[in-house]
Amino acid sequence: MSAKLKDKVCIVTGGGHGFGEAMARRFVEEGARVVIADINPKTGTKVAEEINASHGDKTALFQEANVTSRSSWEKLLEAALSTFGKVDVVVNNAGTTYPKKASHEVTEEEYDKVVTVNQKSIFLSVAVVVPYFIEQKAGTILNVSSVGGIRVKNGLVWYGATKAFVNKITEGLASEYGHSGIRVNAVCPILAYTDLAQSFMGVDDTPENRAKFEASFPRGEALKLNTSLGYVANAAVYLCSDDAAFVSGVCLPVDGAATVFAAGVGK
Repeated sequence: MSAKLKDKVCIVTGGGHGFGEAMARRFVEEGARVVIADINPKTGTKVAEEINASHGDKTALFQEANVTSRSSWEKLLEAALSTFGKVDVVVNNAGTTYPKKASHEVTEEEYDKVVTVNQKSIFLSVAVVVPYFIEQKAGTILNVSSVGGIRVKNGLVWYGATKAFVNKITEGLASEYGHSGIRVNAVCPILAYTDLAQSFMGVDDTPENRAKFEASFPRGEALKLNTSLGYVANAAVYLCSDDAAFVSGVCLPVDGAATVFAAGVGK
């Protein structure tokens, strides 16, 4: 069976950890070359070096990047083109949140950060990369959203609003740039035990508290590092591959039916 991303060059923001790392590693398994874009050079370099050690030199490139900076995006695109000669896919994975709390208690600093990282970063990726995609008459954008953008949770309203924004602009960009050969989709994962898990949970990240959260999900599980993060990575492979050539404007929940359960379906 042929590799689903053979010869594709993929930029993955936030590629040094969590969903981004899982997607970058999975993309390489499917024949892609990847640019690991991350604000943390230690983790980003580690992932790139491990990929190259396993799959051969020049399979992965680490590029330090601040996704809230236009000049950083310009350097990122330039590095990808100078190293690999092209870009086929951009995964807007980098994101953040604030500790779960009453919405009126969220600080202005916390609000500004979550809006800038989760929303402006995608605006900048479009501003910098889409002209290149238009010129080559092809390109794929995958935005990493959240189930919180489908059903906004108490205590995470401003975060959920940024992900609802991601879902809506995914649809709009897919429509606007379809004639240019550009596809735009999103994945919407459930809670994952990344470094942001405790902020999402609003309580200490302990085995006991994890069990309480998971008991409320239809499949009785959340997304775990090094195991079920692959569910999201597999969805990303499909959406970025030619198998999904006619799929655009989709916001795909990867949540084990949690959003439909929360909506009351099946109760």
